[in-house]
Amino acid sequence: MDMTGKTVLITGASRGIGADAARVFAAAGANVALAARSSSALEALAAEIGEGAIALACDVSRYDQVEAAVAATVERFGGLDVLINNAGVIEPISHMGRADPEGWGRAIDINLKGVFHGMRAALEVMKPAGGGTILTVSSGAAHNPVEAWSHYCASKAGAAMLTRCLDLEERANGIRAIGLSPGTVATQMQREIAASGINPVSRIPWEDHIPPDWPARALLWMCGPDADEFLGAEIALRDEGIRRRIGLT
Repeated sequence: MDMTGKTVLITGASRGIGADAARVFAAAGANVALAARSSSALEALAAEIGEGAIALACDVSRYDQVEAAVAATVERFGGLDVLINNAGVIEPISHMGRADPEGWGRAIDINLKGVFHGMRAALEVMKPAGGGTILTVSSGAAHNPVEAWSHYCASKAGAAMLTRCLDLEERANGIRAIGLSPGTVATQMQREIAASGINPVSRIPWEDHIPPDWPARALLWMCGPDADEFLGAEIALRDEGIRRRIGLT
């Protein structure tokens, strides 16, 4: 994929999949707007990438901050072609009977409302421009219950439905909405899961997790026409056929 002249806004860009996506898209020629709460990590990544990157401190649970990040992206680069809804949290991992209601709700605010905020703000720019691509990082937990992950499963299920709703409402306006279920990835989130020791996911050997550049490369591929058959749906990176199409071997 040649992304020269295109602009991509990535949430949760300070580490893991988001940071690798920033590097992959920048290497493909795109301008990258990096959004996350960790401003120091963002600034270091933006400096690594160079003048085609901008660091934007942003809490996706706040619509005003997401809207401001979109506005800053457009001001700096002249438009917005791709939004990657990547920001997400797994903590606090807890059984429902002992879950902290405030922490549970905070996860919903980030993982679900944050996705809606990104979609809502991006549409304000993309629709007048004739369209754009909105990709959301999903999870197998969106479709199957996992012990002590009620917050994560519920929020990811909701985010998957948001992708379907967005496709239903906006495909005719040129909006490409697709979800990506990457499987288990070797990121800080997986270290938090391993530390919990609660469910089978926490006991998966580290070497069995895929590297974060795999979903990053998948997200780049999803911006092209070869992924159009998945509009409104979700791509599972566990699928060997999908991996071959992307070139992940």
